[in-house]
Amino acid sequence: MRPAMPQLPLLKHTEVLRQRLPLAGATVADVGCGDGGLVRVLARGGAWVIGIDPGPQQLARAQAAEPAGDEVYLCALGEALPLPEACLDTLVYFNALHHVPVAVQGAALAEAARVLRPGGLVYVQEPLAEGDYFELLRPIEDETEVRARAYDALKAGADGRLRETEEFRYRAPFRVKSVEAFLSGLIAVDPARRPAVEAAEKSLRQGFLAAAEQRDGAFWFDIPSRLNLLRRN
Repeated sequence: MRPAMPQLPLLKHTEVLRQRLPLAGATVADVGCGDGGLVRVLARGGAWVIGIDPGPQQLARAQAAEPAGDEVYLCALGEALPLPEACLDTLVYFNALHHVPVAVQGAALAEAARVLRPGGLVYVQEPLAEGDYFELLRPIEDETEVRARAYDALKAGADGRLRETEEFRYRAPFRVKSVEAFLSGLIAVDPARRPAVEAAEKSLRQGFLAAAEQRDGAFWFDIPSRLNLLRRN
């Protein structure tokens, strides 16, 4: 009988990030920044932050939020960053690299290497293709393949310009206020999901209520996650 695998540690994403990234005085880009939530976390830590996202609607939400520091936002693709060479201390892909089209994931990491100073860091957090929340979303969008290809691109190391210094796996708590917030959030991340979400709304509601843990007036999931930290040669 095969022994059971040890359970991954339960840690907040921000806790993992702050343990590894020097933020005070650093110049950081958050690529795939969405509504700017992590941009504001980084700015509060003392970094000057550039939030980059290809979606004008997401950027509008980010720019409408109360600023946390001197953060700025740009509309751009990860594989074509509008930044000069060697201008960043750190580049972050937070739950975002697998959203880059598979064909250009390697190019996106090459761009990360281009805009980093020597010794700069690429911080890539990705959800693993497992767990209750992943299975809940799988009928809407099965990301097993794109997440695997993003991992392959990371391991390629941008043709030797990026060297991996750490891989760390953990579980991250994920809070959702309500079933309605869950459903609207699925569409906000990718508006193209709307027809599939609306068609499967009943089963999504049932699956959400069955899988989530209710506590403190909200619904909670543990998201199996992986950090890959790479350094610019």
